Amino acid sequence: KAQVDDAEKSKSELLHLIGDLTARMRQIFSLRFDEINGHFSRIFEELFGGGHACLHFTDPEDVLISGIEIEVQPPGKIIKSLSAIALYFAILKVRPSPFCVLDEIEAALDDSNVARFAAYLRRMCDRTQFIVITHRRGTMDGADVLYGVTMQDEGESKLLRLNVDELAEKMGFAT
Repeated sequence: KAQVDDAEKSKSELLHLIGDLTARMRQIFSLRFDEINGHFSRIFEELFGGGHACLHFTDPEDVLISGIEIEVQPPGKIIKSLSAIALYFAILKVRPSPFCVLDEIEAALDDSNVARFAAYLRRMCDRTQFIVITHRRGTMDGADVLYGVTMQDEGESKLLRLNVDELAEKMGFAT
């Protein structure tokens, strides 16, 4: 009987602990979600030059199992790739990473949106180092260092490096 009582007491304590942890996870997740949602809205408006964006739980009663809906209304037209970029930047605002690799993330954007993307990316560089794989001139214009790979001879690749600040200094341009 003593062992059964001890097991029942342990079970009760574990269930209480699980309940406390679950409540804390809900609280932390909701706080981070609200932070990301606020940044997402502001970043989206900045990247699009207006419009509206927000995130919603599909089941606000249980945020830990809820889905997330993304509601966006850019001025004029719908560009889903820029919405995803805005959401990605919003997450980085809440939980910065020391570095990120972005592989042609802006490929589907028009030139004006590429310019806004590059300008915003530049402002994010204080907390995160970005390695961007791109073919877009507008993105390259915002880089500190450019790397390229060329094949001068058959089967022989050569890495090229261009430090934009050093080049501008040598040419007498201010960066």
